[in-house]
Amino acid sequence: MLTNGFVVAASAGHLNTGDIVFQLLMFLILLALLKKYAWGPLMGIMKQREDHIAGEIGAAEQSRTEANKLLNEQRELLKQARQEAQSLIENAKKQGDLQRDEIIALARTESDRIKESAKAEIEREKEQAVAAIREQLASMSVMIASKVIEKELSVADQEKLINEYIKEAGEGR
Repeated sequence: MLTNGFVVAASAGHLNTGDIVFQLLMFLILLALLKKYAWGPLMGIMKQREDHIAGEIGAAEQSRTEANKLLNEQRELLKQARQEAQSLIENAKKQGDLQRDEIIALARTESDRIKESAKAEIEREKEQAVAAIREQLASMSVMIASKVIEKELSVADQEKLINEYIKEAGEGR
């Protein structure tokens, strides 16, 4: 009969120590073989797996850190791009305002030049008209003088005649 790994002789009632020692020795050999060929490689595989998992966790942590760093860099670049865009918009507005003011100033200058030109033209026309009137007045004076010479008029008549022609010349203006 077999009880607890011990073989007990049913008829004798005593323990067989040789079998116990042999079984104990075999058990120890089995443990040594398991430790060398099964437990050692199994622990090595477990250690490799543990190292691999730790490496993957480290790589994932490093990737996460790099991703956060890149995200922060991208946010900073986006912020700079927005600031540059805002700066460009402001510069374009300022440039547009400057060009608008420049165009307005040029238009005013051109308007003033045209006004001055028109005034000068009016003044020339006026001078020409005055010169024409003077010529007419001179020719009338000559005509009056010739009529005065043709007729012998009194001084009062001559003055009256001259005043009439001057008055006519003034109205013709």
